[in-house]
Amino acid sequence: MRNRRWNVALALTLVCLPTSAFALEAVGVERVDSDHVRVTWTDKDPVSISVAEHDTASGKGMRVTTRSTAGEAVIASPEDQRRYFILRDGGDGSVVVAAERVVPLERGSNFRDLGGYVGAGGKRVVWGRIFRSGALPMLSERDYRLLASLNLTTIVDLRALEERTIAPDALDDRTGALFVSNDYSIVPLLTAMQPKPGQAMYAGTEIALAPQYRAIFRRLLANDGAILFHCSAGQDRTGIAAALILSALGVDRATIVADYHLSTQSRRPENEMPKLDPEEFPGNPMAKLYAVAQARPGGMKAEPLFTSAGKSHLAEFLDYLDQRYGGVESYLESQLGIGRKETDTLRRLYLH
Repeated sequence: MRNRRWNVALALTLVCLPTSAFALEAVGVERVDSDHVRVTWTDKDPVSISVAEHDTASGKGMRVTTRSTAGEAVIASPEDQRRYFILRDGGDGSVVVAAERVVPLERGSNFRDLGGYVGAGGKRVVWGRIFRSGALPMLSERDYRLLASLNLTTIVDLRALEERTIAPDALDDRTGALFVSNDYSIVPLLTAMQPKPGQAMYAGTEIALAPQYRAIFRRLLANDGAILFHCSAGQDRTGIAAALILSALGVDRATIVADYHLSTQSRRPENEMPKLDPEEFPGNPMAKLYAVAQARPGGMKAEPLFTSAGKSHLAEFLDYLDQRYGGVESYLESQLGIGRKETDTLRRLYLH
């Protein structure tokens, strides 16, 4: 179906929308092998590219790695080191920062950077400050080293107690990050995600997960380093959290929905849950669900996130917020305490 074909380039990098503010367009970063990426762009003028360990918007004073008019360049970038690419237009001096959208973990799943999207006022979401992911119980030592370099100071685990019991992760201990969670039960949420005909799949999640979503925004406003939030698959509860954040930053709805659908191709379900024996977790409904899924031919698989009628689950949920609360902004203010003042602060901190 045509509405299920989302731009793969969005999974890897920011896509520069043509505006009067940027001569550089269609900037992309795609991994070639374990030691190199290919940076692509469209521009009539020569482009210089610098490589940085952080999102440095200006790129001033940085060593230029390459200059080119070819529209692409292969640049050394080991996959165990997070790098940001600063492209400067040789004509008007405009700058675009790009990076791999998906952080290349060996044993992770759906770990993505929310940077680079165009938000309020044509400014872009800062790279390297807001990350989203699936569960992290099976990370390798190389993964821990890479994630330690992200300066994560807060990890918000959106999973229920039943999920954390069977698949604990140690990322907070390995990084020293503040760990935030809530001991709610998954049972009511499982019921809510079996909607009646005509009901949005995620309806009610905005209330059930309000304490966790509120915690994410509080940590973003604290501005004390990078934040990671995740659930099990990194697509449903995490997808809603990402949509709320990007909405607060003024990112358009089409881009938000496209980001949500990157989960289907970015997930590695085999890394989200260790092999389970449900008898070791009596009374835990998630243990049984995961054991059944793992026993299927081919194991657990990522499924397209659409209704039987072909509508995006997230798009349907955002329509539900419009109808029930009068829009995402009204929901943020009435349920999470994120009003105009807080939104202005978030945009000042996370857009450039």
